[in-house]
Amino acid sequence: MSYKYRVTLAGLKGFARVYAIRPESTLYTFHKQMRADMEFPQDQLILFKAMDSEGGVVARYGLFDLGDGAADQISMAKTVKDGITSFVYFYDVTNKKSVIITFEGEIDEQVSTPKIIESKGPDPIEFENGYVAFEDLPEDKRRLPSDDKDEKKKKKTSLADLLNIDPDENLDDEDLDDEDEEDDEDEEDDEKDEEGSEIYDGSEELTL
Repeated sequence: MSYKYRVTLAGLKGFARVYAIRPESTLYTFHKQMRADMEFPQDQLILFKAMDSEGGVVARYGLFDLGDGAADQISMAKTVKDGITSFVYFYDVTNKKSVIITFEGEIDEQVSTPKIIESKGPDPIEFENGYVAFEDLPEDKRRLPSDDKDEKKKKKTSLADLLNIDPDENLDDEDLDDEDEEDDEDEEDDEKDEEGSEIYDGSEELTL
């Protein structure tokens, strides 16, 4: 049996990491694994701000004992027993950079170390650099590539549309006969022009 924790960014839907963690693992072990998985800075102070189901702060755990115990002394099982349902984990206390960690219950999967079992979006650093996930865009800004293709299809206008011609409209026999006669006349005129034409090389005297 393992515990399931979801890591998210406040106000953003485009990022998530879901971990399976042994109850015996400590907050410090969890911290080290998150730091490695999400490339958090290694030279910063960290803090777990623990909260109950109503959102009240019930404890604070850091690298050093802040009054509730140090992170390497507190097991995940103890936090669950104490009624802690979520944390704000500051991976960079100085710059107030954090993620939200939410307890989602027990699962059957066995793990030896904290392990990511679900993942969505890039690492938090990308969001700091201005990355915006599709689902975090306002409704009027969300466009898929297929939407652009559909829009282009709508804008395309065929020659038939420009000439106001119905391509399915059938010409009657009389119209077809007229067109054939015009084509024959054009061909006869072309033949006459070819037969009656003379070629001059410039040495002959032209009769006017």
